[in-house]
Amino acid sequence: MSQTLNRAQAWAQNSFFEQSSRDEIKKLIDNKDLAEIEERFYRELEFGTGGLRGILGAGANRMNKYNVRKASHALATTIKKSLPEPWSVAISYDSRHFSFEFAKEAASVFAANGMKALIYQRMNPVALASFAVRHNNCSAGIMVTASHNPPKYNGYKVFWNDGAQVTPPNDKNIINEYNAITDYSQIPVVDFDLAMKEGKIQWLTEKDEDLYFAAIRKSFVNPEMCLSNGNKLKVVYTALHGTGLIPCTRALKELGLTDIEIVPEQAQPDGSFPTVKSPNPENPDALAMAVELLKKTNADIALGTDPDTDRVGIALMHENKIQYLNGNQIGILMLHYILTEYKKQGKLANNPYFVKTIVTTELQSKIAESFGVKVENTLTGFKWICGRMNEIDHNEPNRQFIFATEESFGYLNHNNVRDKDGVSSIALVAEIALHHKLQGKSLFQALDDIYQEYGFSHESLLSIDYEGKEGAEKINRIMEVFRNRKDSTIEGQEIESIDDIKKGEKRFLDGRPSQKIDLPSSNVLGLHFKNGNKLFLRPSGTEPKIKFYIMISENEGSLSDKKHKAIALTDRILSFIKTQAEKA
Repeated sequence: MSQTLNRAQAWAQNSFFEQSSRDEIKKLIDNKDLAEIEERFYRELEFGTGGLRGILGAGANRMNKYNVRKASHALATTIKKSLPEPWSVAISYDSRHFSFEFAKEAASVFAANGMKALIYQRMNPVALASFAVRHNNCSAGIMVTASHNPPKYNGYKVFWNDGAQVTPPNDKNIINEYNAITDYSQIPVVDFDLAMKEGKIQWLTEKDEDLYFAAIRKSFVNPEMCLSNGNKLKVVYTALHGTGLIPCTRALKELGLTDIEIVPEQAQPDGSFPTVKSPNPENPDALAMAVELLKKTNADIALGTDPDTDRVGIALMHENKIQYLNGNQIGILMLHYILTEYKKQGKLANNPYFVKTIVTTELQSKIAESFGVKVENTLTGFKWICGRMNEIDHNEPNRQFIFATEESFGYLNHNNVRDKDGVSSIALVAEIALHHKLQGKSLFQALDDIYQEYGFSHESLLSIDYEGKEGAEKINRIMEVFRNRKDSTIEGQEIESIDDIKKGEKRFLDGRPSQKIDLPSSNVLGLHFKNGNKLFLRPSGTEPKIKFYIMISENEGSLSDKKHKAIALTDRILSFIKTQAEKA
């Protein structure tokens, strides 16, 4: 504690920091709030493999303008060592507290490093950040966002010159440069307004946004159907106080949908997210207002996006009650619709491929393979999905990208950006809903049709939060408990092998020699059962939590029987996991 207290005192006494920042720390010292001092100064805010994410506030381990400058200078230094001139960086930002201010701080650092900074004049989603990098041939890009985290967080997401989130070796190089910076005062910064006048910083305007929409219009699967029947689907949409209102409603209207209801209380950007506990459309609670409006207006579907508009949540009335599609189910519907329509329209060219993560349902693999589409599996996260897309573009340019998805409500159905795209996904979901409504079916009925053809799959995600230093230690203990597991069964299911992706090996419990795993090293464990079921464990790279992914398949009996058995087994496994986590 003496070390962290010394660091806090040094911050409070350093005239380089703004007075408000110094006063914030001085108040903690005066109040002897040692626990909070420990959290703010026991380490530097880490630059992870995707960038920064942390709680807003003064201090070394907090998200503030000084750490934004630090990250920006580290990125600029890496760019100058890795890429040829001229250098430029595209910048977007969401509705969170200080997002615009942090975006301007970053631009000022890039300009001071001899780079042109291209910054959106108004807040925009992740997809438009990636698009700006690719369209303008930028050296890199950033998105100031903490995605769907609670209001106290903000973050800083980094893209390389391909428009994808940074992957090795670039992420490691940026991290090394970031860690090498020990004095904030040595980071070069220019005045934002002066740099704007001198042309070192430029606005990205609505004309630049138009280019993105022109690109995604080509991803509409059956636009003629939508233009002819666009008034037959009633959509409720909520932006959850984020960046989605303008781009998502524009995408729906350009698709041809004319009956759109907006949740008024959640339409305007607001970093406090006052109407929700957490602005995460994966959670039914976040869609509560959209659901109420759906009921009131007798709409067909309710759609919601998170603050940076890269995730899409869905609710609809089915069997006289509101039901929610999970991320795997949405991905199943999207993939099946795209492939069915492309085949019908003759758009499935030679060498098509589809990308998903290892924790995304295997039912999607069955669907893709039935259409002759090659499946690519990656580590969790769109940085790995899009990294694989870039590898294929470079090494096998004759292959055709079809679709990419991950279970956490992220989707990409076009080749113009290199991250999950909630804007184009909103349009795709609406198109699919309209397609099935014209056939007299809901999305759940369409999903059951797919289950009847390919077998039933049930996936569940358990996330357990463990905040702070003690929480990080707890997560490490849980991972080690499962990594060194000796018992070969869980709830009567026999484990065949354990993938330790951190070590890069598959270990067989029957004594067979281990096999190498061809994935980048990551602190992920995968338990494979002899009956084909799977359990994955992964500490979150952006949040203080550990995630357990349960993947159950059932192929015997009626669809009703399959659902009942899969859900019952999932519940037993969830109970087992919670018990093990408590003991660790």
